[in-house]
Amino acid sequence: MEMKRGCLAKSLAGHDKDEIYVILSVDANVAYVADGRLKTISAPKKKKCKHLQGIGVFTEALDRDEEIKRAIKEYKLSLVSK
Repeated sequence: MEMKRGCLAKSLAGHDKDEIYVILSVDANVAYVADGRLKTISAPKKKKCKHLQGIGVFTEALDRDEEIKRAIKEYKLSLVSK
């Protein structure tokens, strides 16, 4: 899946394996991601694209950390309800 701004992505490697992030921007082979808690919009995590898997869910919630947290929480709740 193509990595684009606003896409939810799952970490495939590193100490944050299986964490869900929102992609803020993509440069060449690197994506800048945030989860709204530890990695905020003002201090995003730099992650190689090969260590991320796009989930296919897009969100417009990119303005505030609270919106990012809510989008990730809604996605996780949708998994539990299935």
